[in-house]
Amino acid sequence: MTYDDLEQAALARQLTILGGFHPDADDPDLSNCKTLLLLGPNEPAFWPHLQSEPEGRDGLPDPVDRWSARVIGGWADEIQGTALYPFGGPPHLPFFEWATRTGRLHPSPILFLVHDRAGLFVSIRGALALPVHIDLPTPPDALCLTCTDQPCLSACPVSALSGREYDVARCKSHITTEDSVACMTSGCAARRACPVSRSFGRLPAQSAYHMQRFIAP
Repeated sequence: MTYDDLEQAALARQLTILGGFHPDADDPDLSNCKTLLLLGPNEPAFWPHLQSEPEGRDGLPDPVDRWSARVIGGWADEIQGTALYPFGGPPHLPFFEWATRTGRLHPSPILFLVHDRAGLFVSIRGALALPVHIDLPTPPDALCLTCTDQPCLSACPVSALSGREYDVARCKSHITTEDSVACMTSGCAARRACPVSRSFGRLPAQSAYHMQRFIAP
């Protein structure tokens, strides 16, 4: 089993490998794990695929999480791995820390995670904890280091993302009232402003779903 084998298996499930790392022997929550792989949606094919799946058609809550648990859990069982998820807590697993250890995800200027291919539209659906060592590709340099304009810092129309903190109340107030830059229908303006996000191909309908989840009580 190689990284390329796993990437092809991920794509067959409309997932992609966002990155991975080799845990230390004493890593909390990762006992017996020799390789941890973080998984995200394969864009732009993921959203139409989800709509055709049972979770996308049954009208029940949390279709994305339920699909992720079924698909990633089933895959883990097939390869004698363990599926881990960023949802379902508390307690919550340290996915933010794990993401930064891959070398492919970093805190952006607005503190949200940014990915070398997904930009600020990165979404972690789960992880595979594997009991074997898998050689991993060398990660690229952190992309924000070469982004001189850093448009994510100035894209929010109400300056809810200062680079020091995230004013959630101000953000929600804007998108539930005037929404002057169509955050609710197209996704967060700051995320859209990232040059990598713009070429990623995530569908507006998927962003709109997540924005509705964001404001839900």
